[in-house]
Amino acid sequence: MEFINNFISWLDTVIWAPFMVILLLGTHIFLTLRTGFIQRKVFTGIKLSVTKDPSKDGDVSPFQALTTALASTIGTGNIVGVGTAIFFGGPGAVFWCWITGVFGIATKYAESLISIKYRVKSRDGRMLGGAMYVLERGLNMKWLGMLFALFALLASFGIGSAVQVNAISEIVTSNVTFVKIPPIAIGIVLAVITAFVIIGGIKKIAIVCEKLVPTMAACYVIGCFVILGMNHDYIIPGIKAIIKLAFAPGAVAGGLVGRGAITAAQYGIARGLFSNESGLGSAPLVAAAAKTKNPVRQALISATGTFWDTVVVCLITGITLVTTIMKNPEINMSSIQNGGQMTTAAFSQIPVLGSIILVFGIITFAYTTVLGWSYYGERCAEYLFGKRATIFFKIIFVFVILLGPVIELDIVWSLSDIFNALMAVPNIIALVFTSGLIAKETKKWLNNLEGTDDTEIPTLDK
Repeated sequence: MEFINNFISWLDTVIWAPFMVILLLGTHIFLTLRTGFIQRKVFTGIKLSVTKDPSKDGDVSPFQALTTALASTIGTGNIVGVGTAIFFGGPGAVFWCWITGVFGIATKYAESLISIKYRVKSRDGRMLGGAMYVLERGLNMKWLGMLFALFALLASFGIGSAVQVNAISEIVTSNVTFVKIPPIAIGIVLAVITAFVIIGGIKKIAIVCEKLVPTMAACYVIGCFVILGMNHDYIIPGIKAIIKLAFAPGAVAGGLVGRGAITAAQYGIARGLFSNESGLGSAPLVAAAAKTKNPVRQALISATGTFWDTVVVCLITGITLVTTIMKNPEINMSSIQNGGQMTTAAFSQIPVLGSIILVFGIITFAYTTVLGWSYYGERCAEYLFGKRATIFFKIIFVFVILLGPVIELDIVWSLSDIFNALMAVPNIIALVFTSGLIAKETKKWLNNLEGTDDTEIPTLDK
């Protein structure tokens, strides 16, 4: 068993460093150029995200599609992951994480556009889309679409379920000290709540995410701004340190060490990629369900997910952590073992409420990730095995949630990373080979966002 664990960990490392990092970042840059730097339209996308779309085709509103996608991306990676990047890569990692988010906007736009372009309608009227339909209908590569669906399905049980529930269990058991709560009890409660939500399908999931995601994000960002207010004298020095140490080694007050451009870029880029999921092909699964007049309109809305997740939330988190360490040199960096402890040290500056905001943030971020990934997994199960298989998927998904707090996570993390990488490869192939169509559709609709695409959406015969 130890040999298997070591092999999986080795494979995870080999795939992600540097192969997948280079592949994903390269795709981000390529699609930025192919779409004519679509990032310039991000504020148009934000405006559209809160504008009602009267289109009849679709299962959820554009805003619900966005918040459901954000539910799976704004997670523990934004809280703990940025701290981990700083811990290993130094303050300069924040800069590279931010750069990854800026370029990742183009990939999120492109994969959402092409997912909507090739979406289909089920016999009962539901909208279905994603990389598997692009590969099957657009590139005649159904076998590769099936591989994408299989890897995404397996990933949903790991990064989308067990890992998140385990994080909730750890934060609850370590912070609720007045009564001892067995981890399995937490699993039971979460399993029951999740079952009630996901039985209602995408519409119920979207309703929950529509309410919960903006609330949790606002509370967390407000907490960060409170800390930045307390650290106001260190904001400018902190930003200067982030930029300077992104390109050269050095040290700043509080024991933070810049480890050089290569190390800072490695950890910053990797964390940015993990955080926003641009290029993995996950968000397009729900983008295809949105009501929209044309594919570019919803693609712009979907692209704002990467903007909020990485360009905004990860950046604010990074500046908050760096200024905290600079302001409080008594925080012994050598005693901090991981990014989570660094984040805890930052929020502990807010008396009483600091720990509450952090605990609430991690719990809600992790739980909404579960909801988002439950939909992704369900769509992939349906593609592979048909509509009847979705009920079995939901049963297994809820069962994994039940066991999440008590299973060994090391191998689950590594397997999830591998499956995420294996998802990304078919998705990137689809993006590269359809980049001409993406550019064509962008040119056609970008200056005509109110125009309606009358292309008939085919109905599945199964």
